[in-house]
Amino acid sequence: MKFLFVHQNFPGQFLHIVRHLARAGRHEVVFISESNENAIAGVRRVIYRTPTLPPEATHAGAREFALALSRADAVAQAALTLKNLGFAPDIIIGHHGWGELLNLQDIFPSSPILGYFEFFYHSNGFDVGFDPEFPTLPEMLPRIRAKNAINLQALNNPGWGQTPTLFQRSTYPSWALDRISVLREGVNLELCAPDKTANRRSLTVNGVTISPKERLITYVARDLEPYRGFHVFMRSLPRILKECPQARVVMVGGDGVSYGARLAHMTWRQHMLNELEGQLDLERIHFVGKVSYDNFRALLKRSDAHVYLTYPFVASWSLREAMAMGCAIVGSNTDPVREFVEDGHTGLLVPFTEPAKIADAVLTLLENRKQAQLLREAARAEAERTLCLDDYLARYEDLIEQVSGVAPSHIPAPKTKAVRKKTSDAPARTASRSKAVTKQTASKPAKPRSRVLQSV
Repeated sequence: MKFLFVHQNFPGQFLHIVRHLARAGRHEVVFISESNENAIAGVRRVIYRTPTLPPEATHAGAREFALALSRADAVAQAALTLKNLGFAPDIIIGHHGWGELLNLQDIFPSSPILGYFEFFYHSNGFDVGFDPEFPTLPEMLPRIRAKNAINLQALNNPGWGQTPTLFQRSTYPSWALDRISVLREGVNLELCAPDKTANRRSLTVNGVTISPKERLITYVARDLEPYRGFHVFMRSLPRILKECPQARVVMVGGDGVSYGARLAHMTWRQHMLNELEGQLDLERIHFVGKVSYDNFRALLKRSDAHVYLTYPFVASWSLREAMAMGCAIVGSNTDPVREFVEDGHTGLLVPFTEPAKIADAVLTLLENRKQAQLLREAARAEAERTLCLDDYLARYEDLIEQVSGVAPSHIPAPKTKAVRKKTSDAPARTASRSKAVTKQTASKPAKPRSRVLQSV
């Protein structure tokens, strides 16, 4: 099959499926994106130039949509170049969030589109107005509604949608739900596996060393900001550190803002350190910034209590990975987390806005190791049941077949040609055997799978 993927930050949410298709050796995989240093063997990159921002005179509510239309133009131009070179995709898979897919129906009218729908914005009932500490100003409401301009254009265009959770699907209008399938994202359960010996040795990450005698509390977010509960977690720390002298806290995340509002003159980290000045033992709190994936996994495998908090918004990949690594999780009692974590069985759920309850749950896990171990085992078992990467890829192929009419696994692998050398017949026999194996593999019927994907 010929695949065309689109995401401004290659490979984005498509890492696993793109790598899977490329490794199969039977597909042509092309990816349109902005420039970055990422690379996947067997994937042909097509780069488009980052559009310039709309002029300041553009209405604030229209700036995001104007930029999306510019991205749509740039991606369409890249796609037209591919078309002129003879490339016609059997399916187009991309993310609707930045408007990149909006014009591809004009370039490839016969190619079905499978678009990733991440979140439909609301002026109440979800993330907006959730945290009483940050009330929504009336003048912000029109801008929030305007953020759905890209969503609405995408829903009005031809194609099918996918989204990774029931919660995310529930944010979309009722009239759109019949066109959006839930495709739960998977985790590499071998890379993200528990390590029962991790707490028996010292761990050093970005200059911070945790000894076997210490109790490690972990917190991970792309950026340290209120959407991921950074402010309330910080307020829980004075009591946690006071009541557990062996506790150390490692926080992974940058000082930017991914989802919420920026402060005018400082980061949220500095803001919270100022608020809690004199209440924290800063020698036991470590902000390690962004870390490598190996260090991220090492921290979670060593963690004695992992805290994951979020507004009613998109759940982080790190929550899935924490479950797979058998973390003892303290999560916010919000819809995105409840879809993954069952209170008292695979983790402890706490009110997002109550630092005292967060501290209670963390201290429970640090003090009651038997309970923590039961939660760890249950979290890993749930990950094995619902987050297996191979199952996810199989369901992804089923959805691709449903949308395109072609099953990727039924495409035969390219045949290898045997090359005989006149100087010796030994290499010839080797080549002949390789050719036979290739033919057997290509002709072997694909194992049938039941269609488990549907709009739910």
